[in-house]
Amino acid sequence: MKYRISHPTKKLEGSIELTASKSESNRVLIIQALCSEKFEIQNLAAAEDTVVLRKILSAAEQNKNLENTYDVGAAGTAMRFLTAFFSAKEGTHILTGSERMKKRPIGILVNALRELGASIEYMEEEGFPPLKITGKRLNGAEIEMEGNVSSQFISALLLISPQLQNGLVINFKGEVISRPYINMTLKMLQEFRVYGQWHDNSISISVSNQQYHKKSEPDYVYQVEADWSSASYWYSIAALSMEASFTIKGLKHPSLQGDAIVPDIFSFFGVKTEFVPDGIHISKTRMKIEHFGFDFSDCPDLAQTLAVTTAALNVNCLFNGLNTLRIKETDRVNALKTELHKLGAAVVELNDNSIKIIPSSSMPGNSLSFNTYDDHRMAMAFTALAMKFDSVIIDDPEVVKKSYPAFWNDLKIAGFIIEEI
Repeated sequence: MKYRISHPTKKLEGSIELTASKSESNRVLIIQALCSEKFEIQNLAAAEDTVVLRKILSAAEQNKNLENTYDVGAAGTAMRFLTAFFSAKEGTHILTGSERMKKRPIGILVNALRELGASIEYMEEEGFPPLKITGKRLNGAEIEMEGNVSSQFISALLLISPQLQNGLVINFKGEVISRPYINMTLKMLQEFRVYGQWHDNSISISVSNQQYHKKSEPDYVYQVEADWSSASYWYSIAALSMEASFTIKGLKHPSLQGDAIVPDIFSFFGVKTEFVPDGIHISKTRMKIEHFGFDFSDCPDLAQTLAVTTAALNVNCLFNGLNTLRIKETDRVNALKTELHKLGAAVVELNDNSIKIIPSSSMPGNSLSFNTYDDHRMAMAFTALAMKFDSVIIDDPEVVKKSYPAFWNDLKIAGFIIEEI
């Protein structure tokens, strides 16, 4: 299936209620499963990753002390968080996933968990899912990890750290990337009375043996924020539009999310942000920028959105901090290289961590077709080009359900025309 997407006026107007944060939802679901005190979660994300995680946690609770196989599909966060969760939960658990998931490395997390006392076997290829996990109470330990590993590995360990008999200390070798996602995890632990801290100029983290507790209010409810990563696509649409006056409801400031840096980044591309009581209002201003450089180490999920935006606005750019993009849903660097070429833009790989994007001074025809590579962020990032061309065609549009299932419906609310072809 393909969608042809167009916008008759090229003006972004109106308002939407933005989808909830997948990152925050997935963390609070693990905390809820580990907390002995019951509490309600409101505004849980409808993202496929979150739906899968919630379903598996519910099934695991019902099937205690039984050997069970759980299929996470393409949900990378679920695979990583559940690997740690099941390691500390008694019973035998088999974790598998899609063919792409079986090619996404997990050895760094497995090795760390083994150091903590976990019993994990690879069922097929060494270093990759599926996994057979024999859960038990873990002792905990002081371990060492490279600082440039996926923050999801570190967050997975931090989420189970209060359950470890001797607590957890992680010493990092080299610079720690995606630090905001780690800080999000630590802040959410603190919300539930578990305290961890950075040490020695942020080169190590420690969490002692503790217990999760909900706040003492009798009607305590955890409210999940709207998703700043998803907001980035609307910022890109605004930057590429002729005019913009648009309200996005549900976003908070300050925010737990590292991608809340979106307003600062897009101010360079003529998008002004005003915080209002129920979210934000964005509008279009004049842009004067020819060169742009940015390090995405703390916000890698924004790289594709900015790559499309800069190429479409004819801005030369240098992107750093991209080393984790190759092990996502697809090799995102190669995918960007292929698809941006359709705009006449060249993507030059400087090393494993950096690319240069050289846009074309003359855009191609009025309708372009883009592949999505089974990657939700490719689909949503390239959709913004409907503001620059008569229409764009997006292949396999259903991939957006991984993080933003309401994306296409929200586009219709904002005046986009979407045709199935």
